[in-house]
Amino acid sequence: MSKLSLRDSVLVLTLIPTVLIGLVLGGYFTINRYVELEQILKQQGTSLANTLAMTVEQPLAERDKARLHRVITTTHNQHGSFVNSIALFNEDNQLLLTSNYHNDFNQLHYRGNVTELHATEIVQYLDRYIIFAPVKQPQQQGTSDWQNAHTRTTAVLMIELSKDQAIIGQQQALLFSGAIIMVALLLSAFVSTRLSRMFSTPLSHLLLATDKLLEGKTKIGVEQPMQGEFDLLREGLITISEKMVLQRDEMQKHIDQATSDYRETLEQYETQNIQLNIAKKEAQVANRVKSDFLAKMSHELRTPLNGVIGFTRQLYKTPLNKHQKDYLDTIELSANSLLTIISDILDFSKLEAGAMELESIQFQLRDAVNEVMTLLAPSAYEKQLELSIAINRQVPDNLVGDPTRFKQVLINLISNAIKFTEKGSVKVDISHRLKGDSQTSLLISVSDTGLGIAQEKQDTLFTPFAQADSSITRKFGGTGLGLIITKHIVEAMSGRITLNSAPGSGSCFTFNAIFNLPSRLFDDDLPTKPLENKRVLYFEPQEHTRNAVKAQLEDWAMQVTCCKNEETFLAALEQEFKYDICLIGNMATVDDMQTVKAYITQAREMADYLYLMVNTISHNMRESLIGSGADACISKPMHHRKLCDMLAAPYRLDHPSVSIDDTDLAHLPLKVLIADDNDANLKLLYTLLEEQVDTIDTAHNGAQAVSLCKSQKYDLIFMDIQMPIMDGITACRTIKESSLNDDTPIIAVTAHALTGEKEQLIKDGFNGYMTKPIDEDMLRQIICDHSPSLPPEKQKAQQPQVASIAPFESHLLDWELALQRAGNKPELALEMLDMLLQSVPETLSQLSESAQQEDTQTLLTVIHKFHGACCYTGVPTLKNLAETLETALKQSHDFDYIEPELLELIDELQHLERDSQAVSGPTLTH
Repeated sequence: MSKLSLRDSVLVLTLIPTVLIGLVLGGYFTINRYVELEQILKQQGTSLANTLAMTVEQPLAERDKARLHRVITTTHNQHGSFVNSIALFNEDNQLLLTSNYHNDFNQLHYRGNVTELHATEIVQYLDRYIIFAPVKQPQQQGTSDWQNAHTRTTAVLMIELSKDQAIIGQQQALLFSGAIIMVALLLSAFVSTRLSRMFSTPLSHLLLATDKLLEGKTKIGVEQPMQGEFDLLREGLITISEKMVLQRDEMQKHIDQATSDYRETLEQYETQNIQLNIAKKEAQVANRVKSDFLAKMSHELRTPLNGVIGFTRQLYKTPLNKHQKDYLDTIELSANSLLTIISDILDFSKLEAGAMELESIQFQLRDAVNEVMTLLAPSAYEKQLELSIAINRQVPDNLVGDPTRFKQVLINLISNAIKFTEKGSVKVDISHRLKGDSQTSLLISVSDTGLGIAQEKQDTLFTPFAQADSSITRKFGGTGLGLIITKHIVEAMSGRITLNSAPGSGSCFTFNAIFNLPSRLFDDDLPTKPLENKRVLYFEPQEHTRNAVKAQLEDWAMQVTCCKNEETFLAALEQEFKYDICLIGNMATVDDMQTVKAYITQAREMADYLYLMVNTISHNMRESLIGSGADACISKPMHHRKLCDMLAAPYRLDHPSVSIDDTDLAHLPLKVLIADDNDANLKLLYTLLEEQVDTIDTAHNGAQAVSLCKSQKYDLIFMDIQMPIMDGITACRTIKESSLNDDTPIIAVTAHALTGEKEQLIKDGFNGYMTKPIDEDMLRQIICDHSPSLPPEKQKAQQPQVASIAPFESHLLDWELALQRAGNKPELALEMLDMLLQSVPETLSQLSESAQQEDTQTLLTVIHKFHGACCYTGVPTLKNLAETLETALKQSHDFDYIEPELLELIDELQHLERDSQAVSGPTLTH
């Protein structure tokens, strides 16, 4: 963009051509004049020399010196303006005569041969011209010889010309040219200035008018006509101004209309925002209710599932035929799968509600990892996978953190690796990096040889309900919550989780977690002292397992000879010395049984003790291998405590006995009070406590309990919360304030405590609480915690399960659960079930009456009492319905909210009553 204004541009475009043309023309004419003056000077000098030469021919021939002098002097005087001197030289180039002698005269001689000069010559000397003209011998009269007329030069005429006159003329020409150029420039400047004013003046008016248009003014001040095209521009601006006025008026109308519409829209938006805020609050409330419901339901579902899994494992210990074992396998697999899903939902609901908090307790890392590996090993064995763990020996074992959540992360990652790996191995490596003196950062990697995950699908793995492939859910199952829960737990531990994977190359999940180092360390009770310097022959084909076990054995100061294949193993057996211990690791499949037995046979004579580490938990297979000559057999992956105990057992004098003392627990010299309005609960507590304490008193309400406490001193009091006449909380306060038992521990017994209700019970004066259903172990722990007389340390022998048949068939009755709740006492279980059945008609009547009146307070009392009875009678469906209703009523929900569950409970009670009456009439007898 040009920086010159229009005026400056006009001046430049006018003056520059003028200057250039003036300089060119002036220079041209000046040079021509300069050359022309030079030529005129030369012509004048040549003409004068030739004329004078002819004039002096005759006097020279006659040697008339006076005449020569007169001629030369006269000529010099006549042309003195441009002639400095005239001289005559003879043929010997000697000066004969001159009109003006000066110092440089010696330089004016003709340089050539005088006789050979036949024409006039001009020579420049400094700022002068020197003309040499030949002076011929005059022709004699009567001579007709044309050949010899001018053949001889007798003298040279020299004329010295001055250039001063020419120079003056040249300077005059130069000054004249300069003057003409200056006049032309002034004239051009004048014309260009006038021309620029012709443009700039109307343009300034037009520019001012344009600025007024930009400012929105309607009068732009260009009413006067202008010349030429400027007038067209003026008229255009006037037209634009008129159209702008019209458009502004039209635009103002549109603005007014748009403003009106906008106000209406704002009102609609305000209304919608109010509605959205209300909907948002309702959604947040619903989300909280959902999360709370999920957390409670997940927790309640885990309780019966844990019972199913626990009793399934107990059944495994009993003699089973093949079909029964298959059924139990299916039950355990289904229960574990459902428990995993419920746990994921519970954790995810806690994450959404922001209720997940990490504990800070001291634990031992290797024991925590061993628990996880032991739990997941059977899944790997089923698929013939090698599951191995390697913990760097420098990693500290004593840490402070949340071991439960740490194990949850390991379980999620390792179980996923096992799930998506068809063959090969799953490896776990743990290392660390100290962060100062009080913290360490664990680095854990879980790698597998499974399917692998494409790069573009890896980011979606850490989102809720997401999996790398939609077909995975159909093939392998799962909720898609495991990894997002894992990610949140790892981040809560100040770490991060990463994934390195490719299709067909397996996956490697790596995460780190920050743990504190404890100020006090656990005592390491491993019996490693007897193992020092023991010579061990270790055969393990799997590299990762081999390296991990070898490092562990060397850490115990054992001398290890490692063999990675059969050839090196057999070669090691050919040594002349015997090994103290031979340890053989193998997959131990059915196909490998004969091979393993052959190894045992070959190594038996070369080692004092022979042990096996195999990929199986099959009792029969391990017994078979021990029967083939092995001293002991443990399951992979390496469990450092089990391995150490196994290897050190023969060398220990203090090896613990595995026998079990069958002596029952002695009765404690305690006096206990039980207060409960439910006869079934009262009877069960009485029966269970009868086996553990000496004296038991009972009360059917809080008032009776207070009355007994004023006259009797008790060591422990069990108090139900909701009772007629006086509830448990009031009774607890009264006992603490005015009785003989102000320092007696009072334990709250409740069927279901909501979040925060348990803490409130402690604030109300209770020393602890028990949640129904109650069993012997729970009671024993409560007595141990709150009684000055602790139970003996002997363990009570496990009672054999008594075979008992359910009194009647019903989908509502779980007789095994009823036996469990009754302490494996069939008579007590029948009696409690009979008491429940006797209360069903009254309960139905009270429920129907309360439902018709929509009396939620009475309904809560009836439901609570019925819920307590259900806890011990093996009716889980009725218990869950009662618990759901009690929870909703405690949360002050209206009748419409609980009506579906209430109607369902009434229907189920009627079904139970019909099922029992179909067999034994209204009540059961035993």
